[in-house]
Amino acid sequence: MSIKADVKLDCKGLACPMPIVKTKKAMNDVNDGQILEVQATDKGSIADLKAWSESVGHHYIGTKEEDGVLLHYIRKSGDDHGLEKKFENTITNEEVIERATNGGIILDVREEAEYAFGHIEGSKSIPMGELEDRLDELDKDQEIYVICRTGTRSDLAAQKLTEKGFTKVYNVLPGMGSWNGDLSKKI
Repeated sequence: MSIKADVKLDCKGLACPMPIVKTKKAMNDVNDGQILEVQATDKGSIADLKAWSESVGHHYIGTKEEDGVLLHYIRKSGDDHGLEKKFENTITNEEVIERATNGGIILDVREEAEYAFGHIEGSKSIPMGELEDRLDELDKDQEIYVICRTGTRSDLAAQKLTEKGFTKVYNVLPGMGSWNGDLSKKI
């Protein structure tokens, strides 16, 4: 079944945060009510684009896969409330280890493969796409330091946790892409 899209965007071969960055830019050329098709190969784009769409008020219609390409469909909202919210509580890469040793948890929301090839010792892996289904694995009273590769996916995850009643949430910036500390591997 072919789904009609008013505008198509090629993000094949790009990793987070680029599908979101390109989608944000493309939405400027999409009229209210029109559907944007985002073509991506990054499995993380499923959770990323859904969370981003919800955070800015666009309607995330869904995703289908064809020949290894994910086709995401997003309807542009006509409500003019597409101002992106940034999560305000942040800490730096340098602060996260000290804070976590004082009772907090580092929550890595990258995809399983990214985590396996290098993560902070003692961090908990819950990929962004599984977060809502695995909230019961987290303690609402514990400080949670959310980290991803660039700070984009973790920003969306931190917003999601706050919406679900978690009050001690911090986005770690700039993220694993700039991590200079020791890494553990799970391969």
